[in-house]
Amino acid sequence: MALPRSTSLKIANFLIFSLILPFETCIAQRQVILPEGPLVRAEGRHVTIECKVRGTRPLQEQSFEWSVTLPERPTWKIQIISTHDPDYTYAMYSQRVESGEIYVERIKSNSSRLHITNLRKSDEGIYDCHTPNMEDVYWGSYNAFTKLTVIPDTLSATLVPQVINKVEGDSLELVCEVSKQTPYHTHVAVTWYLEKGGQEVQVISLTRDFILSTGELYKQRHESGDVRLDKMGATSFRLTVHKLQRSEQGQFHCQSVEWMQDPDKSWQKLSERRTQNVTVNVRSLGKEFRSLIKAKEVNINVGGSLEITCMVEAQNPAERFFTVVWFLNNDEIVRMEPSAVLSFHGEYGARENLGKLAVRKKDDKEYVLKLYQITMEDGGRYHCQVEESEKVTMGAFSSNRSEEIVITVQRPQADLKVEISINATNVLEGDVLQFACNVRSGATVPGQLSVIWQFMDKHNVKSDIIEMQQNGVQVTAPPYRERVGHGEIRMARVGSDTFTLGIYDARISDEGLYSCKVMEWTAVLNQNWKLIGEYVSSDKAVTITSLESIFKVIAITRTPTARYYGTFELQCFIQPAIINHLPIDVSWKFQPANSTESFHLVTFSHDTAIEWGDKAVSFKGKMIVAKTASNTVRLRVSSVSSLEAGKFLCDAVLWKRQRPNQWVRIVSVTSNILQVVVQAPVSRLQLAQGDTTIWKRVSDVIELDCKIFAQTRNDSQFSVSWLFKKPQAQKEITLLTIDRNNVIRYNKELRASDQDGTKMRVEKTLRDHYKLIIGKADVNDHGNYCCAVTEWLLDPNNVWYKVGKAVSAATTVQVHTPDANLQVADTERRESLKEDAAFELECIINNQTQASSQFSVTWFFESEGQPKAPRRELLHTDRDNIQRYLANITADSHKSTLQSVKVSSNNYKLIMTSVAPGDSGVYYCRVEEWVTNGQNQWALQGSDESGRTTLCVQPSAVTLHTKACASPSLFYFLFVYPFIIFIVLFVLVVYFYLNPKKPQKSSQENNFWAPIEPINDDLKNEEDTSVI
Repeated sequence: MALPRSTSLKIANFLIFSLILPFETCIAQRQVILPEGPLVRAEGRHVTIECKVRGTRPLQEQSFEWSVTLPERPTWKIQIISTHDPDYTYAMYSQRVESGEIYVERIKSNSSRLHITNLRKSDEGIYDCHTPNMEDVYWGSYNAFTKLTVIPDTLSATLVPQVINKVEGDSLELVCEVSKQTPYHTHVAVTWYLEKGGQEVQVISLTRDFILSTGELYKQRHESGDVRLDKMGATSFRLTVHKLQRSEQGQFHCQSVEWMQDPDKSWQKLSERRTQNVTVNVRSLGKEFRSLIKAKEVNINVGGSLEITCMVEAQNPAERFFTVVWFLNNDEIVRMEPSAVLSFHGEYGARENLGKLAVRKKDDKEYVLKLYQITMEDGGRYHCQVEESEKVTMGAFSSNRSEEIVITVQRPQADLKVEISINATNVLEGDVLQFACNVRSGATVPGQLSVIWQFMDKHNVKSDIIEMQQNGVQVTAPPYRERVGHGEIRMARVGSDTFTLGIYDARISDEGLYSCKVMEWTAVLNQNWKLIGEYVSSDKAVTITSLESIFKVIAITRTPTARYYGTFELQCFIQPAIINHLPIDVSWKFQPANSTESFHLVTFSHDTAIEWGDKAVSFKGKMIVAKTASNTVRLRVSSVSSLEAGKFLCDAVLWKRQRPNQWVRIVSVTSNILQVVVQAPVSRLQLAQGDTTIWKRVSDVIELDCKIFAQTRNDSQFSVSWLFKKPQAQKEITLLTIDRNNVIRYNKELRASDQDGTKMRVEKTLRDHYKLIIGKADVNDHGNYCCAVTEWLLDPNNVWYKVGKAVSAATTVQVHTPDANLQVADTERRESLKEDAAFELECIINNQTQASSQFSVTWFFESEGQPKAPRRELLHTDRDNIQRYLANITADSHKSTLQSVKVSSNNYKLIMTSVAPGDSGVYYCRVEEWVTNGQNQWALQGSDESGRTTLCVQPSAVTLHTKACASPSLFYFLFVYPFIIFIVLFVLVVYFYLNPKKPQKSSQENNFWAPIEPINDDLKNEEDTSVI
């Protein structure tokens, strides 16, 4: 089917457009380009940012729109300026755009440049160059962004403005100070310029790449070394021009430029500074020369210094030969030849020998004459004369005389003020006294001074100590010559107007008043002196405290109690602390505990030597003695034992140096006593404490264990004694003892009866396990056995000492004969009872060895369902029918309900009057049969246990009554408290019933201002009311 013509044309146009459009977009994709940021620029400078567009039609003019995003408002875009829309600018930029401070420069049809002529800190931000689309389709980018950072302009360049007059051939030096504080890495370029005739000529420059570059007119002079640019330090750039020429007269200035490299590696000018001008005048003298004279001061006091400079003004003075002559009142006084040879006239040669005259050539143009300690005769008219000769040895062919200057020498007025100062007015004996005598004058310079230090003692006797004369010679008064000779007293002049006196070993006799006397002198002819004035300072009082009155020592310790192998530290404080510069001997003494004798331990001498005592045997290798800067001597004793326990004290001896290598003892003091206690370790020895009973037959072997469960230290050693007590005996006997060295000592009586040594022996199976073995037991071995263990430790002095002692629990040994015929009923039964019911248990002896046998019965209890629980011995009845509650149930609440009854000679019964659920368990008895032996003594014949009876106690039903009776608090809450409340309520009801409410008083009685009735009337009214 054929398509309509219009439809065919649309399809054709679509296919053509689809083919052409991709081709155009591939070859003409738009791209907006801005310089890569961040762009760092200085505040106040002219800044430009160029924006280019690629991929547009060649003849089409592109529009540009500039906007910025500020850091404080990152989401706001602020429009600055547009090339096509005059209303594009926001209000905050409109004034700057209208004034031309911000404008856009079109470079080409597809590029423009944004200008900000006065950059501000507020201009910092991200700039957006937007290029509106001028075509029918969108393809590529239409915006570009860059960041602009604004920093302060810190560049500065300084050149001191001045006028310099030079002669042709002289040298010129100018220094330009350039500094910056930019936080980024920048380079500085410095260029020197010369301005003359309205033109600016480049002299020399240091580029940003640190390369020296000269102007066209100065290239040759730079190569010859006449023009230099030197960088001195970090900020100074010095221009040096040698052999100045007339053409170099003009104004010099330097210009500095700070450069910074952008991210695209291009250099941008960050800032620029130009200094003020220095005017340089250069004149040519040719062969002529001129002499000039100047003086540093023209009005000088007697005794001062005079400096006169003669200057030669000539061209190329270094290549010419000049002689300089100084005149006073037209009389020649000094001459300096070209070879620097000096010649003097009159007394000036002698003054040069005394160091009171000096002549020197400062440079090729300046010659200096200096006079010291001038007199009145040195005043007058001075001039200098310069003579030029062809060579050094030839006579002068030309001369030039300078103008005259008048020097006035004045005699100073006597207006001195003398003040005395001191380092301290109250010092210790042996301290340093430092006096200073300060001479103050008015406007005039004082002449030569002599100073005498004077002293007035307690008896108001004034005497001289030492004097320094005007010529510097010191004279010492006779009483002080020895002390001055040993350096104890010194005088010095530390300044032109300051004199010091030092007393470096103050004595008690130095206490008193001190003053200084100053005399002013002027020099006259023939080396004589004339006294001008005399001045005396005010007195300064000095108090000297004796060391004996304040010197003391205190002994302290923070460890008065120490343990074996521990450490204690003693400190000896020397007071006061201000004497720490004096030499002191400190000795520690020791008195052992339980002793009245003391001996010397250690001495820390004043020359830092340490002397150890001869008797301190136990302290050797344990003591550390140290002295601190604060005059504290510490004694530290480690690894202590009882031998180091006792009393300690320290002695201190104060010394002072009387002469070199000669020491004098001033005073000695003794401290308080320190008591140090050394405690032995607390014994942790622990043995078995549960009493046990074992039954043996005659001729059996008895083994008794002595087990040590805990000890004080792992290196403890033990001595063990075995003790034995017969049933009827009053005291124990020691069977044998094994000491810590495993040496066994037997009881002498037992040893005599056991000749072959097989009856009894001891074994040490383990380090903490001892065993007593008794062979061939007989009835005499019946009784109680225990072991007594003594623990020993080795103290720090390698001496064994006893730490503690412990005795084990008793082990009862029952020995019976093998023909025992004892038999106890062994019937097993089970019984169930209710709580609070009575319980009876029989122990029936069915058979016995002898008719006269006697029995002892012990009742036992075991908890049911706890196979590992130990059995409990409840009650024991001996053969004399005496009952004894055993130790492990002494505090049991059922003691009062538990008793043993002997029903017949062969029937015993255990009775519990009231059982509780906790009494459920297994009960049985053990019977011991006792018979008499040949010695009519009771001996254990044998023993036997009954069968087990299992008791089960069922708890009774719980009711409110039982709960209340069982709980006192619940009982009071349910019965007592309600009863009390009922009684109170009943009393209140009866009270209100018997006392009805009285009628209300009248308003007059209720009135606050009602008159107060007499007390008697009130009582009468009350009586009347009660009668009614």
